[in-house]
Amino acid sequence: MITVLKKEFFGFFNSLTAYVVIIVFLLINALLLWILPGDLNLLDYGYADLRAFFQIAPYTFMFLIPAVTMRFFADERKSGTLDLILSKPITELKIVMAKYLAALVLIIFSIIPTLIYAYTVYTLGYPKGNIDTGAVWGSYFGLLFLGACFVSLGLFASVITNNQILSFVIAIGLSAMFYLGFDYISSIFSTGNFSLALQNFGISSHYSSISRGVIDLRDIVYFLSLIILFNFLTSVILKGRK
Repeated sequence: MITVLKKEFFGFFNSLTAYVVIIVFLLINALLLWILPGDLNLLDYGYADLRAFFQIAPYTFMFLIPAVTMRFFADERKSGTLDLILSKPITELKIVMAKYLAALVLIIFSIIPTLIYAYTVYTLGYPKGNIDTGAVWGSYFGLLFLGACFVSLGLFASVITNNQILSFVIAIGLSAMFYLGFDYISSIFSTGNFSLALQNFGISSHYSSISRGVIDLRDIVYFLSLIILFNFLTSVILKGRK
């Protein structure tokens, strides 16, 4: 498992994948938050608040993470290297987890530089430090979980097709469905238990809950359950294809 993890992780940085993902993520956020005028611009906002960043980041991840995961199984199956990996004395679940952890570390690397946003807002606040640090750390915690969920969805999309582009599209569709779809469907129904249940199936409500700085066990259980479910499904499909 460690061998596969190292192969995938260093494979990111031996190619342009890691650099493109990190640079694009930071560039989009920098443009919208600090340079381009508008409601998302932190300098124009007038409050020491990072909510704009945590509103943008999920949509950025919705496209960047599938771009990372689309090659994991689709490309290896097409090139024949997946057969070589499956012939090794390692379980399918360990292969999935190795690839999953490699992508997750890359996502963490893309998030870490954004801590300078928090420090900048903390410094520019009047008075200095006038920022809800609990909400900020809760939002980072939620963003990490959200990215972890998108990675598991992307892996699942990659294992069910041999085509990278199709894997990319499916991963975006799954991510959008879990982040936006359930909220949209729940809005069709009148407020009530069924509508609330539909919202709870989506990532957005749990992400928003953690972003308020309240770490609720139910939100953590939801994220972990979604990650475990799709990683397990990926390993089952991988074993079936073997």
